[in-house]
Amino acid sequence: MKLKDLLVGVSLTSELPLGIADTDVSGLAYDSRKVGPGYLFFAFAGAKVDGAQFAAVAIAKGAVGVVGDHPRPPGFHDAWIQVSHGRRALAVAARNFYNKPDERIALTAVTGTNGKTTSALLIDSILRAAGKTTALIGTIEYHLAGRILPAVNTTPESLDLFRMFHELEIAGGTHATLEASSHALDLGRIYAMGFHTAAFTNLSRDHLDYHLTMEAYFAAKRLLFEPKEGPPPRFSVVNMDDEWGRSRAAAANSELFWYGIDQKSPGPGRVVRALNIQSSFEGLRFDVDTGDERFTLESPLVGRFNVYNILLACAAALTYGIQAEQIVKGVGNLSRVPGRFERVDEGQPFMVVVDYAHTDDALRNVIAAARGLKPKRIITLFGCGGDRDRTKRPLMGIAAAEASDFVVLTSDNPRSEDPLAIMNDATIGLQRFDTPYVAEPDREKAIHRAIQEAKPGDIVLLAGKGHETYQVLRDGPIPFDDREVARRVLRGLGHSRQPDAGGN
Repeated sequence: MKLKDLLVGVSLTSELPLGIADTDVSGLAYDSRKVGPGYLFFAFAGAKVDGAQFAAVAIAKGAVGVVGDHPRPPGFHDAWIQVSHGRRALAVAARNFYNKPDERIALTAVTGTNGKTTSALLIDSILRAAGKTTALIGTIEYHLAGRILPAVNTTPESLDLFRMFHELEIAGGTHATLEASSHALDLGRIYAMGFHTAAFTNLSRDHLDYHLTMEAYFAAKRLLFEPKEGPPPRFSVVNMDDEWGRSRAAAANSELFWYGIDQKSPGPGRVVRALNIQSSFEGLRFDVDTGDERFTLESPLVGRFNVYNILLACAAALTYGIQAEQIVKGVGNLSRVPGRFERVDEGQPFMVVVDYAHTDDALRNVIAAARGLKPKRIITLFGCGGDRDRTKRPLMGIAAAEASDFVVLTSDNPRSEDPLAIMNDATIGLQRFDTPYVAEPDREKAIHRAIQEAKPGDIVLLAGKGHETYQVLRDGPIPFDDREVARRVLRGLGHSRQPDAGGN
């Protein structure tokens, strides 16, 4: 593709360097290690380094030029293309390079604080039950026409997304579902991308170390529904039981689907509602009323919060005209979500559950789901991440103490912070209640303590890390999986589904 065609729609802040407009571009890269001959290199600032530092390296590897959103670096004498916003420029260029696959692949994006991963998995399961070849891009892993790829970010850079959409199209795929994080929306990773359906789960306190205020956090989420470039999504699916969603989430120029349990719809739009909810250890059963029809579905997922996730997926499926029987099949096919209320069963007379809940609202929801199963006691283990919003730590302590019978406070991903200092912040919230608790900074010892505390009929909730297989310490990540640690502890305490060595 010619450089001038590649940059159509990109906001340039200066004229193209002389003589390069008709240069052929063979590829795009934002990582200098992936540059090849004929590539165009995008040098924008990342979390740790500025890509401009690698401009000369990219040229040496054959790049035809470098795109940046700041003036040419001192000493750099090759083709420098200055744009108003680096990541937005990459998004527009990537869309052009891959011939606008979002015009042929039906894209669904899910945003919100909690529930994105499960909702996206449910949507993808329904689409596959309806016979579609799909892609799924989210926190746990990426799926691409049956292939499973490791997840780098919840929402990858635009170039990676458009490449996956292109590969999906080549494989005969038609639908892609992705989680849209607030960081990705704010940074422009899905800038200029055309969505068929955009869905909003809920909003609660999170990522304020980045966004600073709830209003700014919500404004980032709003970009999915009212983008700075391109049309709004054809359909908006919004949680009418969430205060932020009910008041301000929906796009002005898209067809609206509300979903929920308790509230009336706050305005025009189709309503998808759950009725006659039954929740047990085996999962959920409830009726879905779409306004046009009513059908019953069953899911192995548990808890009221999963009713909302399922309703969102049902509403998203309806935007594609998918039939009720295919929705029922797709919901039923999703037997588990890694790290989301995931059971660890070694035959013990109590339940051990691992969940990703790492905000006070998510922790309340998962404890409420556990409470709905009517256990004798709930033992909650949690911690708070380091180098993140400190103000949510006492709120996490409050959420754990107000609804649990026993709490184990431990370390999560402390990163560069002192784990004891993080735990002290959370203790402020814990001490507002009389709930008994212990503090143990070593997470493996803390898991042992929580499980050792359990009696028959109890639920042990290991919250915070979910599907993660590492713990981030001051010196970097170390292998750590709550599920594997819990299995090891249970077996060490004499619980095991494995037969005895002697066969007795």
